[in-house]
Amino acid sequence: MGVEGIGARVARKEDKRFLTGKGRYTDDMVVPGMKFAFFIRSPHAHAKIRSIDASSAKAMPGVIDVLDGKQLLADGIGNLICGWMIHSKDGSPMKMGAWRPLAVDTVRYVGDAVAVVVADTLAEARDAAEAVEIDYEQLTAVVQAVDALKSGAPQIHPEAEGNLIFDWQLGDPAATDQALADAAHVTEIELHNNRLSPNPMEPRAALGIYDSAEDHYTCYTTSQNPHVARLVMSAFYNVAPENKLRVIAPDVGGGFGSKIYIYPEEIVCLWASKKTGVPVKWNSDRTEAFLTDAHGRDHVSKVRMAFDKDHRIIGLKVDTIANLGAYMSLFSSAVPTYLYATLLSGQYDIPAIHANVRTVYTNTAPVDAYRGAGRPEATYLLERTMETAARELGVSPAELRRKNFIREFPHQTPVIMNYDAGDYEASLNAAMQTSDWNGFAARRAEAAGRGKKRGIGMSCYIEACGIAPSQAVGSLGAGVGLWESAEVRVNAVGTIEVLTGSHSHGQGHETTFAQLVSDRLGVPIDSVSIVHGDTDKVQMGMGTYGSRSGAVGMSAVVKALDKVEAKAKKIAAHLMEADESDIVIENGEVKVAGTDKMLPWFQVALAAYTAHNLPSGMEPGLKETAFYDPSNFTFPAGCYICEVEVDPETGKTDIIQFVAADDFGNIINPMIVEGQVHGGIAQGIGQALLEAVHYDENGQLLTASFMDYAMPRADDLPSFQVSHQVTPSPSNPLGIKGCGEAGAIGSPPALINAITDAIGNNMLTMPATPQKVWMAARAVN
Repeated sequence: MGVEGIGARVARKEDKRFLTGKGRYTDDMVVPGMKFAFFIRSPHAHAKIRSIDASSAKAMPGVIDVLDGKQLLADGIGNLICGWMIHSKDGSPMKMGAWRPLAVDTVRYVGDAVAVVVADTLAEARDAAEAVEIDYEQLTAVVQAVDALKSGAPQIHPEAEGNLIFDWQLGDPAATDQALADAAHVTEIELHNNRLSPNPMEPRAALGIYDSAEDHYTCYTTSQNPHVARLVMSAFYNVAPENKLRVIAPDVGGGFGSKIYIYPEEIVCLWASKKTGVPVKWNSDRTEAFLTDAHGRDHVSKVRMAFDKDHRIIGLKVDTIANLGAYMSLFSSAVPTYLYATLLSGQYDIPAIHANVRTVYTNTAPVDAYRGAGRPEATYLLERTMETAARELGVSPAELRRKNFIREFPHQTPVIMNYDAGDYEASLNAAMQTSDWNGFAARRAEAAGRGKKRGIGMSCYIEACGIAPSQAVGSLGAGVGLWESAEVRVNAVGTIEVLTGSHSHGQGHETTFAQLVSDRLGVPIDSVSIVHGDTDKVQMGMGTYGSRSGAVGMSAVVKALDKVEAKAKKIAAHLMEADESDIVIENGEVKVAGTDKMLPWFQVALAAYTAHNLPSGMEPGLKETAFYDPSNFTFPAGCYICEVEVDPETGKTDIIQFVAADDFGNIINPMIVEGQVHGGIAQGIGQALLEAVHYDENGQLLTASFMDYAMPRADDLPSFQVSHQVTPSPSNPLGIKGCGEAGAIGSPPALINAITDAIGNNMLTMPATPQKVWMAARAVN
């Protein structure tokens, strides 16, 4: 079965329904009596709500009701929360301002939900929304985090004086300051990591259904972790008791982190369904998505990196201001702290590191995890600084990195992480060879002869994936455990169902999880079904984010398979009168090693359920469950090299080649992994060249459509050259590290390093639009 098992380039099983238009998404769900919701949102970034008059709207055709925040509050629905507690360096807890699903007295960003219209059709709901009269008292807004900290800035939440949520640090400030004082050279740089909109292909949606006969709620939603959604809506938002709430995330068209969180709309649709007595569906349009989906990134950092006389890094000091928007989203506090500062050692042996992070409220959309979540910010900071240092020191950027690589494992960094395995030089060498690094000077000269500026840049990234173990993250403030669950059901005819708490929204789990089972039990992948995304079918699980589905989710499947295999071998040994230790399972057969005795897999399964001849004391059936909590994070790493050509007359950048050499540990399906890398690099190139969320000084969103927010297109991208180096992770039974975020982490600094190399000006911020590049190139001249 090697052609379908681990390591095989198997085409994705799920693509048949997606490519033929047979996918089933939340907006495809239709139930009897269903009505439509339209949310009335604040047109102001900061304002008091004086009054809401919905009388005219309620009298319009098709309108079921118009509901507001005071009604929601009166019914006991709670505030949205942040689920990761951070304490400031003085020991005080983070200052979490109140976030109502429907604003009651104050709106804090353009798009803040104020009321909801429920009507027979979406068009009727939208028309009625126009008739709702809301009187606002407009207040001054602030949109930049640096400005929000200034004296006299508008106060956004009474709980957070001066708009400061927390002032947190990690590392050893005294040792780092001493390293800077002792340094032969210090590189200093200020870096901005631009705010991004996630833009998954499928906008968010929710369908809330209340069954009065059973006093039961069902929520269809575009979620990356439906069990967490159920838990939070039950335990914290008081929507429904957990045993009375079913959450279903059917096919989900992309997430990139933005669908991890519980948003106001899911809560309101469920509450409105009970309030109105009808199922209530909401589907975001693209402008709503730009306004209200959690944004990503938005850091301003000052960096100082200290080197000794031999060009070895002896210290790194980082001061970061992170914009969290108007409210604290579910995991927002973890992104600029434990998912960011803990990776500031990168691939380098740095003895002293100190990071200080201040998070700030502004009158903008909430900011949370977006593909990479803290790791892209850390890598951009570190790799831009390394490239700058190499230029200042007059040494090869490749050799400066090589000199400072960690070479012995396990390696304890000064910022919590303990790297368990890696070979960073292997990835560097592979990328340099593929890109013909040593031949670049000749290519630069040739381009100059054509009037073009050619540059080359690299980035050596590391990330922490499979976020775990639960006890460790709990000690750092996480509100939930980060284990995963699995159940393996062998049916009486030998077909297999795997129920996983992981969730697929484009990653190909229905294929890769089946490949794992096929490899283990020797059955065709077509006989293996993967079930996920339904809290009534699957036991409690933690969902998909942080490249955890392989390292954590599939490891839980392995643990369940261990139990299934052990029981199957006991049954087979009993039936064939053999010693259990001699039983092997391969190619769909259960055999006695060294003999011709065998049973087809389905006969062993059937024997488990007929139960006519089982070992004494054995229960019938062949179904096992497992929970898996990793012993450590996994640490994917790699080296990316980008080569560009810049037209000095227009500032247009063309990517000539992009090389990615990644170490993801063992790989289940190389084709799917390569697709993940391609997609990640495309998003990273989008951040580096094109994408940025912009607000004006009054908090009005200027990039609320694809006319204004530039996304990468096919002709912006080269053909990627991808390779893999393998150092298996010792922290899980499959040796997997994770691949889903790497491309978005390693690509932005490689590209910006290449452009700044081409134009000879290091002062360039993302996105490197043609105008910015043209101005930076002219500044040199």
